[in-house]
Amino acid sequence: MTEQERFAEDTKMVRGSDCQSNKDQGDKGQAATTAAAFVRSECPITCALDIVGDKWTLVVLRDLAAGMRRYKEFQGSPERIPTNILSDRLKKLEQVGMVERHEYQQRPTRYEYVLMDKGRAILPVLKALALWALEYVPGCEQPPEWFWAIGTETESTSGS
Repeated sequence: MTEQERFAEDTKMVRGSDCQSNKDQGDKGQAATTAAAFVRSECPITCALDIVGDKWTLVVLRDLAAGMRRYKEFQGSPERIPTNILSDRLKKLEQVGMVERHEYQQRPTRYEYVLMDKGRAILPVLKALALWALEYVPGCEQPPEWFWAIGTETESTSGS
């Protein structure tokens, strides 16, 4: 198996059906495309960036991998993600199947968020980005030890 084939196999869950071309969907495809599944190009890099390529989504995924589950926990991150953006990113990740939301309190209604298989499949990309930044971006600090273990443990929660 070539390196490209291994990489494709390792990341197939990230791409899923969110990267179908509009021509494959027919004329209805463009009208039915939601913001979360919008596809500018058939390039796999572009398709991935359409889902996780903004300033905050990978930070939210990192926090989920670190064990954060509840909204208040995400607000405690050192990056101080604005609440409206945090809410938007969690909804987007849920829409594309990377995160699942579970109600844990009824009055007032509150939710916790859990990484699904599709979300866990992108964790090696976070590690690769961290390695790149440590090598080429001055001022980056070594992540905590738990960071290097993300994506290697088996969780009981699964989904696609």
